[in-house]
Amino acid sequence: MTRTRTRAALAAVLAAGLLALSACSGGDGAGSADQTATQPADSPTSASPAEVEEVDETGQAGHSGHYAEPAKSRRLRAGETRTTIAMPGAYTPSAPYGTGTDDYRCFLLDPELDRDAWLTGTQVLPGNPDVVHHVILFQVTPEQVAAAEAKDAAEEDEGWTCFGGTGLDEFQDVNRSSWIGAWAPGGRESVTKPGYGVRLRKGSRIVMQVHYNLLAGQQPDTSAAQLRLAPGGRDLQALSTMLLPAPVELPCRPRHSDGELCERDAAVADVKERFGADGNTADLLHLLCGGEPRPGEVQSCVRTLGEPITIHGVAGHMHLLGRSLEIEVNPGTPQARTILDIPVWDFDDQGSRPIDPIRLEPFEQVKVTCRHVQWLRDELPSFEGQPDRYVVWGEGTTDEMCLGMLQVTRP
Repeated sequence: MTRTRTRAALAAVLAAGLLALSACSGGDGAGSADQTATQPADSPTSASPAEVEEVDETGQAGHSGHYAEPAKSRRLRAGETRTTIAMPGAYTPSAPYGTGTDDYRCFLLDPELDRDAWLTGTQVLPGNPDVVHHVILFQVTPEQVAAAEAKDAAEEDEGWTCFGGTGLDEFQDVNRSSWIGAWAPGGRESVTKPGYGVRLRKGSRIVMQVHYNLLAGQQPDTSAAQLRLAPGGRDLQALSTMLLPAPVELPCRPRHSDGELCERDAAVADVKERFGADGNTADLLHLLCGGEPRPGEVQSCVRTLGEPITIHGVAGHMHLLGRSLEIEVNPGTPQARTILDIPVWDFDDQGSRPIDPIRLEPFEQVKVTCRHVQWLRDELPSFEGQPDRYVVWGEGTTDEMCLGMLQVTRP
C-alpha cells in the first residue's frame, strides 16, 4: 500500500478524539469588529513593559472568561421554520477523571422530526458562557437512537462524558464529520446559502456536546440551540464538513526547559491521564500527516483528496497559545491558493468564512499550517501560575489544537 493510500485509510478511521476539533468554529461570519481580542499584536520582545501593561489594562491580552453573546437570529426565509432544542435540566460540570480543568458532556436532544427535513442553519445558545468553552451539535441517525438512549441512561446526572466525539461510533471519519453545527466565542448564527442544507431523516436526534472550562469554577449550565429547518421535499445540495487537523509540538522555552512537563513523553502522559484514550490523538496525528514529531512553533499537515469536492466555506481553530493559521489548496504548485489566512489569531473570533466555491479533484491537496507561541502564557490570565510545558494536541482549554475545517459538497 502506498503512503498516500495509508494516510487516506487513517483519515477514514482516525479516533473520535479528532471530532472535538470540528466544533470550535462558530457561525458563518467573523465576529464584530469591536470584540475584544485575546492576543497582543506583537511579541513582548518588541514592546516595553509599560506598553504590555497598557495592553493588559485594556483587556486586549486578556481572556478571563471568553464571554460572548450569540448574535440575534436572522429572519427566516420562505418555507423555513425554527425549532428550539435544550438540555433537559441544569448540569454542573466537573473533571470526570478527577484531574484537569475541562469536562466534555453530551446531551441527547429530540427535535421531534415526524418527516425528513433539511437543516439550513443553527444558532447555539450557551447558557453560561463563563464555563462553556464550545458547543458542537451532532446528528444521530434513527439507527443510532437506541444506543444513544442507552448511553444517556448509563450515567448519573444529565448526559454522559464524551471527550472527542459522541462515543456512539468506534471510529469517526474526518472526511465526513457528523457534526451539523457549533458555537465558540465569536460564532454567529450559521445559515446555509440558498440551495444548500444538511439532510435530517425522520426520527433523527441531536447530540449537544458541551466543552466546559472549569477555570472559572464549577457553575451550572443549561444550554440550548435553535435549528432552522426547510421541508425535506426541497431539491437542495447536501453539505458536509471535512476536518483538517495537524499536530502540535510546541517545546518549552530554553530558560524554562527544566519544568517537569517539558519532556514530550511526560506531556503526552499528562494528557492521557486527563482525557483517557482521547489523549492518543497527539500520536495519531503523525500517522495521519506523516513523519515523526518535530518540536517547533510551526506545524502543518497536507491531505491528499480521494474524491472530488467543492469547498464553500472555511474555518480554523486553535486555543490560547495559537498565533497564526493558514489553509492552502494545491500547496507548492502553480495552482497554489490560500483560502484562509489568519495572521493574528483571536480566540474570541472563531466564525467561519464563506468563500467563492473551489472545485478540487482526486489527488489534489489541501494544507493547514498553524503557529503556536509560548510567550503568550506570560500575557494571558488563563495561564497565571502555570509554568511552561511541552504542548501537544489536547482537549483542554490550556492545551492546544491546530485545525482547519472545510464546508463542502460532493458530486
